[in-house]
Amino acid sequence: MTARQYLAANGVLLALLFVGATILTQSWLSGARLDFTENRLYSVSEGTRQTLNALSEPIEVELVYTRDAAQAYPEIRAYATRIRELLETYESLADGAIRLSETDPEPFSEDEDMALRNGLLALDSDTADPVYFGLIARNSVDQTRVIPFLSPDQETSLEYDITRLLQRLDRPEPPRIGVLSALSGIDAVTPEAGYAFLRDLEASYQIERINSGFATLPPEMDVLLMVHPPELTEWQQFQIDQFILRKGRALILLDPAAKTAGGDGPFGLRNRQIRSDLDGLTEAWGVSLSLSAIADAQTALSIEVEGENGRTEIVRHPLFLSVPSTLMSQDAIMTADLQRSVNFAAPGRLNLSDDAPGERQILIESGPAPARIPAEDAALDLSAEDTLDLYEAGSGPAVLAVRVTGTLATAFPDGAPVPELPDDLIAQELLREAAAEQSEPLTSSLVPAEIILVADADMVEDSLYVDPSRNVSFADNAVFLLNGLDSLSGGSELMSLRARAPGQRPMVRVERLRDEAQARVSRRQALLQAELEASQSELETLEQELISPEEGSNPNLNAQQQAALERLRINIVETRSALREIERSFRRDIDRLEGWLRLFTLASGPLIMIGMAMFIYWRRRRTV
Repeated sequence: MTARQYLAANGVLLALLFVGATILTQSWLSGARLDFTENRLYSVSEGTRQTLNALSEPIEVELVYTRDAAQAYPEIRAYATRIRELLETYESLADGAIRLSETDPEPFSEDEDMALRNGLLALDSDTADPVYFGLIARNSVDQTRVIPFLSPDQETSLEYDITRLLQRLDRPEPPRIGVLSALSGIDAVTPEAGYAFLRDLEASYQIERINSGFATLPPEMDVLLMVHPPELTEWQQFQIDQFILRKGRALILLDPAAKTAGGDGPFGLRNRQIRSDLDGLTEAWGVSLSLSAIADAQTALSIEVEGENGRTEIVRHPLFLSVPSTLMSQDAIMTADLQRSVNFAAPGRLNLSDDAPGERQILIESGPAPARIPAEDAALDLSAEDTLDLYEAGSGPAVLAVRVTGTLATAFPDGAPVPELPDDLIAQELLREAAAEQSEPLTSSLVPAEIILVADADMVEDSLYVDPSRNVSFADNAVFLLNGLDSLSGGSELMSLRARAPGQRPMVRVERLRDEAQARVSRRQALLQAELEASQSELETLEQELISPEEGSNPNLNAQQQAALERLRINIVETRSALREIERSFRRDIDRLEGWLRLFTLASGPLIMIGMAMFIYWRRRRTV
């Protein structure tokens, strides 16, 4: 064999080895991947693994995706690949409990009829054919759950949505949550009319609404959720006391100054119930709510406010707290995985007592020196400046959320109170029946209690944690509360999925430059507006006089008035010029940073390769 033939044969063998290795690698390692993202966004969480291992029956999962119609949407195509890979990972981890299939529905076909019958959404496309991109899951008894459309905007909750769907099919009967609230956003008739938190509740649990005039609590209720409860009679408090001793599971949001509480009158400020404390009950658990609200300069949340000139400004408001994860318990399962802040509005302080039975674990607390703010002031639209005027730093952090566990004693040691009969005849009859059927009162817990108390009810309001433009949360308010309900109802698998941080990685330095430039622009704009308003009174005296057509001057104006007008014109021109210079400077800083980033991105790879080559060359020279 000649040298040329030998080299040709070697080339062919190497090519065959390369092709064979590639085919084997794709076959053997098709499900393998390395996740280098900071928050492990592309790795299946431990909660999903637990859910898949606990599946008691096979579940059919069908991905419905119109490939041809989706070709015009690169974002959907890339997201479909991501979902397909994730579902294959689910199928592999489930060890036969998940049967995965994919359907590409043709127009006017039985597959399209099936997709529509199951509630999948048809997205209009540039072609005549719609885009279907949803998920259908069925269990062995033909119960069906669907995700109508897999939107790329909701990628951060993708794993949670799929895992919850599988869990609901494996355990069709969700926990029953009794909800009692005086807030309209929680006591809404339909979830769509209420807060986003209410919609999250409806998606995960079976909700039983409790009327404010209740005589007894729902007998099949697993967990009691109270969000700023209405003023309760002694009999109603007794019913709650007995439920705690019998079932022992409750999540209670109290508030000394509920800013979201409604009232009567044209502005809803009359007859407002701004306080909810339940001190008659909670004191028996070793917890009481402060009379005043608190403000905290250290954890102050940046909010949008309307400035004096009518423009929107960003200020840090001490009455609104953004508590980071570092101030949350790392030992409690409901807070250990939280990565973002939990936001509060005019919260109170929970005072703890070791004299009561049970144990109390602090879940969330404020900064080290919060100030007391009168509840009547805090419940109104108190400005950041007015809050700072009232600010007198205290000593020691305020407890914002606590978990009470153990065997508790009744708050009614003398037995059941005599019910106060209301004016309504039907309500009177119901109350008499409840009193007649009341069993022997319990004096201590039948099961170890687990109660979560929070010193703020406003935290469920959308504006504190939901971005309305994208309908995405920017804080972990709902995650914290839903984790609590999962813990109380015995299903903690979804906690680590809810707490996963979103995948957005903002350019922090660029955002800081933009904020600084915007702050400078706002200050100069405010100065210009003030100058114009100061000159308005002088101009009003000239409005009734005729302006001469010669150069726009007025012969009736004296030299001082002419100078004032000229000064005003010069100030306006100079301020506008300064504003343009600020914008140009802002763009220069951004462009300079972008140039450095591009240079680093383009040059880092070749520089690393050159460095490695030089290192290898140096090593070889040393060994020669």
